[in-house]
Amino acid sequence: MAAADDIALIKKQEARLVLPAFDEAVAFEIGSAIRDRALKEDLPIIVDVRTFDRPLFYAAMPGSNASNPDWARRKINVVKRFLRSTYRMVLEQQRPDRTFKVGEGLDIADYVLAGGGFPVTLKGAGVIAVSGLPERQDHGVVVDALCAHLGIDAKELALPPEEK
Repeated sequence: MAAADDIALIKKQEARLVLPAFDEAVAFEIGSAIRDRALKEDLPIIVDVRTFDRPLFYAAMPGSNASNPDWARRKINVVKRFLRSTYRMVLEQQRPDRTFKVGEGLDIADYVLAGGGFPVTLKGAGVIAVSGLPERQDHGVVVDALCAHLGIDAKELALPPEEK
């Protein structure tokens, strides 16, 4: 599947995965679902669910490392700035060095092109970030959790396996 096809599907994910409400309880439910999956599948990730001004849920799984929270922070900054999933930004920007173009004025210390950040869309805003797996999988973990929370069949919105 071409990057353009993946981008179109991610735009569909972003349009469909809209929450009717987002508060501490919803953040805990979605964050806990991701944590439970990580425990079951032995995923070495961190999970960070937040509004744009404060954290609501955080978990670090066995095997995650000290760099994962910083990667998540930089992914969160990208979602806050562009209101798009970070994996979509990776595919649109096509920058193997993980940086934005110089003209964007976005410092690599605070912004990174890496999948796993997904906007929380509703009245108000937030973000869910997962870090620790390859970016396409980080993105999929968040999409699966939002689908489950909203009662949407995840297969409808899942990206196909990456071609090697």
